[in-house]
Amino acid sequence: QVQLVESGGGLVQAGGSLRLSCAASGRTLSNYNMAWFRQAPGKEREFVTGISWRGGSTYYADSVKGRFTISRDNAKNTVYLQMNSLKPEDTAVYYCAARSIGALSTARGAYNYWGQGTQVTVSS
Repeated sequence: QVQLVESGGGLVQAGGSLRLSCAASGRTLSNYNMAWFRQAPGKEREFVTGISWRGGSTYYADSVKGRFTISRDNAKNTVYLQMNSLKPEDTAVYYCAARSIGALSTARGAYNYWGQGTQVTVSS
């Protein structure tokens, strides 16, 4: 079992930055592809970005490309999401997810483990 705990969310003005962290326990993350999803009120949970288990491959949703950066530190068992130039439409609960088998995926159902989420609110 992998336990994931997100942190770093909060309230920020449009144009500002936040860095989210996802700390894992129970298993080493070095064998897992990792991703961030988000869910805004009344909307489906959507893929934001993902990173392969070694960190060599990353993928971003078009809506965040050029503004968000995913990274990982396997030695610290932690994945990060640096969010710059935030917009009000980025407001959502952000979830960290881990996938133990298979390639990097944008599909919610492909991920085995989920954190509890952290709220990000961007004011205009």
